[in-house]
Amino acid sequence: MAGHDLSLIVKAYDVRGVVPDQLDEADTEALGAAFAEFVGAPSVVVGHDMRPSSPDLAAAFARGAASRGVDVVEIGLASTDLLYFASGALDMPGAMFTASHNPAKYNGIKMCKAGAAPIGQESGLVEVRKAAQAILDGTPLPASDKTGTVTKREMLNDYAAYLNNLVDLSKIRPLKVVVDAANGMGGYTVPTVFAGLPLDVVDLYFELDGTFPNHEANPLDPKNLVDLQRAVLEHHADLGLAFDGDADRCFVVDERGEPVSPSTITALVAVRELAKHPGATVIHNLITSAAVPEIVREHGGVPVRTRVGHSFIKQEMARTGAVFGGEHSAHYYFQDFWKADTGMLAAMHVLAALGGQDAPLSELAADYSRYAASGEINSEVADQAGRSAAVRAAFEARPGVTVDELDGLTVTGEGWWFNVRPSNTEPLLRLNVEAADADAVAALRDEVLAIIRA
Repeated sequence: MAGHDLSLIVKAYDVRGVVPDQLDEADTEALGAAFAEFVGAPSVVVGHDMRPSSPDLAAAFARGAASRGVDVVEIGLASTDLLYFASGALDMPGAMFTASHNPAKYNGIKMCKAGAAPIGQESGLVEVRKAAQAILDGTPLPASDKTGTVTKREMLNDYAAYLNNLVDLSKIRPLKVVVDAANGMGGYTVPTVFAGLPLDVVDLYFELDGTFPNHEANPLDPKNLVDLQRAVLEHHADLGLAFDGDADRCFVVDERGEPVSPSTITALVAVRELAKHPGATVIHNLITSAAVPEIVREHGGVPVRTRVGHSFIKQEMARTGAVFGGEHSAHYYFQDFWKADTGMLAAMHVLAALGGQDAPLSELAADYSRYAASGEINSEVADQAGRSAAVRAAFEARPGVTVDELDGLTVTGEGWWFNVRPSNTEPLLRLNVEAADADAVAALRDEVLAIIRA
């Protein structure tokens, strides 16, 4: 019997689908075999999050890889960046079972080559999908002359030691920090990483529970920050940290309970990295605040602008040798973490910056925040290209205005810019606006939306 149609669940950067309707153990076993063939390595490492379906799916993947004569190191429960650490430290290709912040019925796989190098549509994911589909549809791979071993290995303590070696928090002033793990993998990694540091941690939802009983594990949605904001004020904390389900993204809240924009965090971390690596390159995507490239230049660095999406950031980091990269989605990428993204390391940089001086986070963050922004506004439109063209026609002839199409349409004027990007998966146009102040943002936003929604 033919298996599921994997083309429905293999996305641009990962695999994601509903269990078992779209993704089951037979699928992951086939994907494990196909992955092992594609990477051609003697051994691979596999980790998984706290979702109820994760252990069995990960075990099936390991069986599939072992069937191709590849040895499998199972690290068990892991955040996505812990899996990247294992891939880097052990120099093995890796697979992480998670659906990040998606609801409990979903699961998925993020795959990487040795050294945490990404595997996406353009870097092998299509080949893995096709080979796995052939297996499911009844065309097995040629028999392997040996079966690999499957062994268990604990990597959490090594991961914590590695991070603490990169950012020394032992000498900061004592800080009270509220951490909302959203019942995700931050509840597993934070206690070990922060152990023995001058941090008074107030934990919210550290119990691992892939049904997400308290709130969705997506800190980009403001409603999922409410509990953290309340707890920061209640406990008179210095800051709050919110992790997503697989804890590769981290969102920061200041002592007033106000969100600190990921662009501000990007600028703050960039300055710290440039202090260690003078003249280095820093990557930012094109909807990051204009303050980021300005601040990078002011500190002697070279800003490089990319399309939105982690594969583009990682490609540019490899091409330019960049020391750091940040995205508006709270993904932060570090050269000294195999160019992979880690929310935990970004959080540690924020703690180090805050604890290394006496001002509150709101004051510290103000140094890295210069403009007002709209956030991302989605509009459902039937003709994405037509509406984008209408926006371009309305603005491109204005004096002092420049237009580029690196990713969607970016229009820049004196002290303002906006970007209109089509969604790859839905009939949506996404608008981001930045300007000198909230009034200027509102005026520009309303003008562009009127054209998009005409």
